[in-house]
Amino acid sequence: MTQPIKALVFDVYGTLFDVHSVKVKAEELYPEHGEAISQAWRQKQLEYSFLRQLNGQYVPFSQVTRDALRYALLQLKLHVTEENIADLMEVYLKLDHYPEVDDVLQQMGDKQIAVFSNGSHDMLDPLIEQSGLAGWFDQIISVDDIKQYKPTPASYMHALNTLGLKREDVLFMSSNGWDITGAKSFGFRTAWINRSGLPVEELNLDPDSIYDDLTGLLEWK
Repeated sequence: MTQPIKALVFDVYGTLFDVHSVKVKAEELYPEHGEAISQAWRQKQLEYSFLRQLNGQYVPFSQVTRDALRYALLQLKLHVTEENIADLMEVYLKLDHYPEVDDVLQQMGDKQIAVFSNGSHDMLDPLIEQSGLAGWFDQIISVDDIKQYKPTPASYMHALNTLGLKREDVLFMSSNGWDITGAKSFGFRTAWINRSGLPVEELNLDPDSIYDDLTGLLEWK
């Protein structure tokens, strides 16, 4: 890499943590529907965050996630109980992190390391704490601080102000193509963690690097 970076900034959901690890509990509560619940829940969670941003109706991501879960269960014509919703929401605080995460974080040297997420602190803080990863991060940055969801420019500016760096000093990582395009448009350097083998978004905002998982980041050490 021609210019060294000073900060590594990780998205959380789908990048460090597997959002679809919820399907184990979902399958326990709704046999033969675990995978479908997981997929519908995630899709609606993202959709609701985008819609609320566009409509100027911000609520914390924990509320978005709860609303999306209820919708997913209704969409699949499954019985909705407050107990089941509470049990599944609890799983979101204990998501599995991807197997390479520990090793990669250990090798990233003296760079500033942060997470930057649409997740609200009531979701992010317990998730990262229980994972055993908290000690690696200098900052846990949430859009809830300014109530502007990614991929708005204001959200990335909040992350930049928190880091106290220039845009080109930051390498931003996400498994979400929409998040990478937002960060690239803002001026961050970007690494797309393309875990699903998807094509690059047709928005003329290609990532600087593309990796199958986080181990590719080691070339930025």
